[in-house]
Amino acid sequence: MANIFRDHLLAGKVAFVTGGGSGIGQRIAERFAEHGAKVMLVGRRQEKLDAAAEGIRSAGGAAETASVDVRDYGAVSEALKKTRELFGEIDIVLSGAAGNFPAPVTGMSPNGFKAVIDIDLLGTFNACRAAYEHLRKPGGCVLAISANQATQPVAYQAHVCAAKAGIELLIGTLAIEWGPEGIRANCITPGPTDDTEGMRRLAPTEEARQRVCSNIPLRRYGTKEELADLSLFLCSEAASFITGAVYVCDGGQGLVSRGYISEHR
Repeated sequence: MANIFRDHLLAGKVAFVTGGGSGIGQRIAERFAEHGAKVMLVGRRQEKLDAAAEGIRSAGGAAETASVDVRDYGAVSEALKKTRELFGEIDIVLSGAAGNFPAPVTGMSPNGFKAVIDIDLLGTFNACRAAYEHLRKPGGCVLAISANQATQPVAYQAHVCAAKAGIELLIGTLAIEWGPEGIRANCITPGPTDDTEGMRRLAPTEEARQRVCSNIPLRRYGTKEELADLSLFLCSEAASFITGAVYVCDGGQGLVSRGYISEHR
């Protein structure tokens, strides 16, 4: 039996990470590299990608970059071909590119709504669909980043609710269709995560941060480290029989309403 508790859980693996130049995606890519994976960092801003890749290399890991807009299927396809040429068959596809801005439906333009749908949902489809021919079979793994908005309507987040709900059903469909070939597909659902662009936008003041925190049963924000550890588990042999799952890492936020929390302080 393989030793799933060895130090390098992803030794010899190749990971393609969209949204890998910053935030949660960057930290996940770093964790993959720490455990032996060669990573391709994908994003729109080359300077961020370069800085993230240099950090991985300076720590002894292997990383390359591709400046790509995930809404462009052709560009994503070319980045995957480059990854295959540099590193070999791809074992892991992490879809982490995302967009968000708070706005009511009546204050949101069709282009604004479409932008988030295209980055999140279409971007996930593009990465997964284009990666199919390059994925190791069996043994390939697809992981997408969702959000509580996928299952809970949230004011000022109609675009994100629609996009993330679509991502979860897309990933479930991939789990069914690609499972017979040995490809797994899962989602992770982060809750409020500290030191991320998303939380800086959604909770820009200390008062807003405290209000969000008061609605989390564990009474704290999550960390990028915790999400990286969860992603590592799901993309490792330790999760070899897990597919079509949505793993929630939100401190319990999705379980309760503000009223319930207030009554049980």
